[in-house]
Amino acid sequence: MATIAFIGLGNMGGPMALNLVRAGHTLHVFDLSASAVHTLVAAGAHAAASAADAVAAAEVVISMLPASQHVKALYLGDNGVLAHARPGTLLIDSSTIASHVAIEVAQAAQAKGLRMIDAPVSGGTAGAAAGTLTFIVGGDAADLDAARPLLEAMGKNIFHAGTAGAGQTAKICNNMLLGILMAGTAEALALGVANGLDPKVLSDIMSKSSGRNWALELYNPWPGVMDTAPASRGYSGGFGSDLMLKDLGLAEEAALQARAATPLGAVARNLYQLHSQNGQGGLDFSSIVQMLSAKARH
Repeated sequence: MATIAFIGLGNMGGPMALNLVRAGHTLHVFDLSASAVHTLVAAGAHAAASAADAVAAAEVVISMLPASQHVKALYLGDNGVLAHARPGTLLIDSSTIASHVAIEVAQAAQAKGLRMIDAPVSGGTAGAAAGTLTFIVGGDAADLDAARPLLEAMGKNIFHAGTAGAGQTAKICNNMLLGILMAGTAEALALGVANGLDPKVLSDIMSKSSGRNWALELYNPWPGVMDTAPASRGYSGGFGSDLMLKDLGLAEEAALQARAATPLGAVARNLYQLHSQNGQGGLDFSSIVQMLSAKARH
């Protein structure tokens, strides 16, 4: 079993860390939220006074942070991970960040004699809790092999996308498509309801027709259609609209760098930008349907 520093215990990181504790690993955890740390300590983890303290004795460091700037500060800061990790330590960043930042941090880690992979995830908070996440990995195959037993304790699908940064690029492509699918699904349901259709009946029809998709079948945005979806609990929990906005922004940034055309991704980003400006950024990203139909607000 491994001694692991786990940094970032939010909606995703907390359940991921819990699954590692349950698998028998020794965890030293750090988060700015005292309550998040307490939850892990109650499950058997050890509280660290700082990220540097967590890293000091670790064989593996796992991070799950909100954005690129947080990852850079954690790893590259004067008192960061690279300044305190022992040579040979395996670093796993599961944050969703810009691919060029993942490459920058991985190269800096390599220069310090450390191994690193970017391993963003798909599967949401439910997947994190159930240990069924999909890991999309960038980095050396040998480093992925070393990380695999830990990833398997937190997920069920592991894909090697390529070299450093490739995991982030693949994740951003996936989330851009997810944002487009959710906006389109919400628009179709709003159109049907505006014309007198029952949203559950329409969802059943589309899920057995050529319009079927993940958002429709497993994460339906219309309240009351799917009891387990955030839409049926006031759009609480799940994957926040501001996080989707961030990921769509990363996709647009990647498109600009590669001179790639992403017109639908740009439309989806603009929709989520407006949604956020309307004060809905803290709601689950399926709440985009509320922009399209007042009936979805009840």
